[in-house]
Amino acid sequence: AWKIGYCAQGRYGGRVIIPSFDSEGDINYFIARSYVGHNRRYLNPSCDRDIIFNELSVDWDEPLILVEGVFDAIIAEDNAIPLLGSTLREDSLLFKKIVLNDTPVLLGLDHDAQKKAMWLIKAMLAHDIEVRLMDTSGYKDIGEMPREVFQKRKQDAAFIDSDTYLLKIALLA
Repeated sequence: AWKIGYCAQGRYGGRVIIPSFDSEGDINYFIARSYVGHNRRYLNPSCDRDIIFNELSVDWDEPLILVEGVFDAIIAEDNAIPLLGSTLREDSLLFKKIVLNDTPVLLGLDHDAQKKAMWLIKAMLAHDIEVRLMDTSGYKDIGEMPREVFQKRKQDAAFIDSDTYLLKIALLA
């Protein structure tokens, strides 16, 4: 499903390659992660990152799971997009597409990015996007969660409305 490959030699030698495809099926980015212990764990192309990772596989009519990394998205399986980080700008292609399609979002950022998650939730609520927040505590990221733990936390993810948002902000302060 993810069309994962590897490079044995060359610039990306010793790295697993996870490609991304745009809505037309053309490659628009890739992740290159070391599997031999390079100093730099990731070596990615120097190109525009304002993409929708694997948009070809996205169903905009179904809830979308937003996670930080590509390995988190692989664990999430269904309709997951890695942000390739912990932020999402309102002027990004992905954010605009979520708003355009009124796609519900399940947010699964790493536990150490909760303040960034709150900022993103605030932005989505301002655009009337339905948002749920997944508990990722106890794990470095979703990629470390056993699949059954992920499924349970996905099922239990809380809907966030403006009142719940304000309560969560107060608790983080």
